[in-house]
Amino acid sequence: MQLTLPRSGLMAMVVLGMFVLPGFLGLAAAQETPIGPVCWPSEWGPDDQRGAANRITPAKIMEAVSLIQEGKIYQLGRVYEHGMSMPGKRHYSLTIPGLPTYTPFAKNQIIGNDEMVSAEIGQVGTQFDGLGHVGVQVGDDEIFYNGNKLADFGDTYGLKRLGVENVGVFFTRGVLLDVAAYKGVDRLEGGYVITIDDIKGTLARQGVDIGEGDVIVFHTGHGSLWMVDNDAYGGPVPGPSVTTVKWLIEQKPVMLASDTWPVEAVPGEDPERAFESHQHLLVCNGIYIHENLDTAALAADKVYEFAYIYSPLRLKGATGSPGNPIAVR
Repeated sequence: MQLTLPRSGLMAMVVLGMFVLPGFLGLAAAQETPIGPVCWPSEWGPDDQRGAANRITPAKIMEAVSLIQEGKIYQLGRVYEHGMSMPGKRHYSLTIPGLPTYTPFAKNQIIGNDEMVSAEIGQVGTQFDGLGHVGVQVGDDEIFYNGNKLADFGDTYGLKRLGVENVGVFFTRGVLLDVAAYKGVDRLEGGYVITIDDIKGTLARQGVDIGEGDVIVFHTGHGSLWMVDNDAYGGPVPGPSVTTVKWLIEQKPVMLASDTWPVEAVPGEDPERAFESHQHLLVCNGIYIHENLDTAALAADKVYEFAYIYSPLRLKGATGSPGNPIAVR
């Protein structure tokens, strides 16, 4: 006999006689999590490790190609350098040992330099958050995208699942939301909560829309503080509220990005709920996050839609990746 119990969120249990199928035992009774109803397995199946990257179809790639009309490239990645803004005790250091690292050898007296980088390389500078970066504690379990328990896939030497090597390449349509221009300011105040009406007003002003598989990029002007006033840059930031992010999730984007360090508003709607948008994006929907982008040139040139191209480093088991995303118009 097979009995399918009613779903709670996206989860269902199937019972065969007295035997419960493995997978979510222990969570079956958890009708709610600290961020709402159980939201796994994903729409791409319980074994999926790519999340919203599945939305980048050949048709989506060709749509992005059609947006390239001038062949102008905008580098959105920040320079990785000593003294850049980093939260908490994160670390970045680059040294060149030896100078030259390789002393002259062979008849042609070749010499060379190599660098040595020490860093939380996936989570400093312009940083891409993979699906193994943020989770939610549910009872005794640490849950990440698609219901993966950290106890099952966590490893000191790299995650056994949800590593950034699974993501693939982003080549899709990008949409800039210049909310600062919509509000008539150069820079939104720290902590400003971007509402759904702000986004709708920005889209109307710019004459663009949001489509499935897009990368949504916020320009708040906060990026002007980068390497100018790092204390202010790393403090309260403007960004979408949790309510706004949930609305954006309904538009089925592949990624949210911003010229701020968390993409979402901090402190946000509820100061007692830290980085909750990260959980709704990454854990529940497999939607990626790209932080600390340089969006100033895009905003100055009023480039509101473009091809967004980014290939995360294939760091096996990593929670994120450095890199230099580009926009091409």
